[in-house]
Amino acid sequence: MRSVEELMMDEAPLPPAPGESEHPSLALANSALALPGGHTADLLGTPAQAEQWLAQRDLAPEGTGLAEVCATQLRSLREQVRSLLASRVAGQPALPAAVTAINDAMTRVPTASLLLWDEKTGPYRVTPHPTTAIVEHALAALASDAADLLTSPDATRLTACASPPCNRFLVRHGRRQWCSTRCGDRARAARAYARRNATG
Repeated sequence: MRSVEELMMDEAPLPPAPGESEHPSLALANSALALPGGHTADLLGTPAQAEQWLAQRDLAPEGTGLAEVCATQLRSLREQVRSLLASRVAGQPALPAAVTAINDAMTRVPTASLLLWDEKTGPYRVTPHPTTAIVEHALAALASDAADLLTSPDATRLTACASPPCNRFLVRHGRRQWCSTRCGDRARAARAYARRNATG
């Protein structure tokens, strides 16, 4: 049996879903992929993958050396963001635990610049960002972006990709219902196949 990695290599990487470039929280939600044939892929599956994902979005420097506990925190936030997006798309109330998780991530780290005083140059302000808090800052930024997305005008255009088994979310532009051309082609092919079978 072929691995998920081999299956993913058969196809070109999926481009970002519409809205991911503006909203890293949407990219986070879409980092767990449902693939044809009942397969899945997790872009945050290992600490190295999670670190690469964060570095690509300028949320952590390369070479941070994330531990498994950090990758687990990121995957946990992803599930809460996915829950909130799914609730918004379905027009249903959000799970209180998901709202709490987003608020906790946003408030866990200080966001105010601290006042420091240099003996030679005098006072200045700096945002604390110790290496040990890199993941907490990344989680806070992602949670804040998720809150922004859910309360912005874009929220009315949030939708789930209409091409099973794809599980990605997107910000719809026009009538587009798919996260990528590949998903659109797959949906059209499935409809054509269903029509042929219905008439045959």
